[in-house]
Amino acid sequence: MTGLLPIDLLRTFHTVVRTGKFSTAAEKLHKSPAAVSVHIQRLEAVAGGQLLHRDNQSVTLTMLGKRLWGSSAELLRLHDRILADLHGTHLAGRIRLGVPDEYAAQIIREVLPAFTAAWPNVVLEMKMGPSNLLTEWIQRGELDTAVVVRPQEDLPPDALLLMTTTPVWVGPLSADIALSDPLPLAVYTAPCVYRKAINHSLREAGRRSRIVLESHSSQAVKECVEAGLAVSLIDRGKVSGLMRILEGMPVIADHDILFIRSAASQGDKATELLAQTLQQTFRL
Repeated sequence: MTGLLPIDLLRTFHTVVRTGKFSTAAEKLHKSPAAVSVHIQRLEAVAGGQLLHRDNQSVTLTMLGKRLWGSSAELLRLHDRILADLHGTHLAGRIRLGVPDEYAAQIIREVLPAFTAAWPNVVLEMKMGPSNLLTEWIQRGELDTAVVVRPQEDLPPDALLLMTTTPVWVGPLSADIALSDPLPLAVYTAPCVYRKAINHSLREAGRRSRIVLESHSSQAVKECVEAGLAVSLIDRGKVSGLMRILEGMPVIADHDILFIRSAASQGDKATELLAQTLQQTFRL
């Protein structure tokens, strides 16, 4: 056992890291939480040390875990590529994929290389937009698939859970503008689930606000916050070194990042393979 890195243990490890929770990883892998824990323990025995720091809310990588994460990602991609070659790369087609702006670069860098290497004859046509609009395009048949963000209580049927994310209020590192009245905001152009959460939570808290920036671009929202002009709501995993998480702001419930598909694409082989690749590689 000491000299082997079983693929199934590595797959479990990567799923736990991507989802941030043992329970969510267990659901995605169709295993019990106890089985996931056993996989991690067996992998730690092989690695020779602790791979994850655990608490009741989430998991984080140890230094050894970071080394294994970085070095084993390519091994998993190669493994899946070999399987694809064995099963044949004759599969061809086109998938119209919708992606929120804030996840586009990540999907291009981390998901598409693995997918296109395994299935080079499947063309991915990417279209960006807010989650609400992407869902409408799916319903109208203008997209085949989409990655969308939804409140946890709003889980559509047949959606595939990629991970759960915690939205946090952020402000600039250099200034405390969260006490300003009215509160300056950088928001996404409507419709947007985070903008809806912002409006609802501030209204419930009785906080006044004013919009400094409204944009389709996640980069523009980020730059506005980092420049000290506004606060905003973003995924915890997207907080940059020039931002800080704000305390004392209204609590925002966790949201789910989902993979959804149109009725016409149900059962499509290429779409199913894209779903599998997203499950294996998507993380914040």
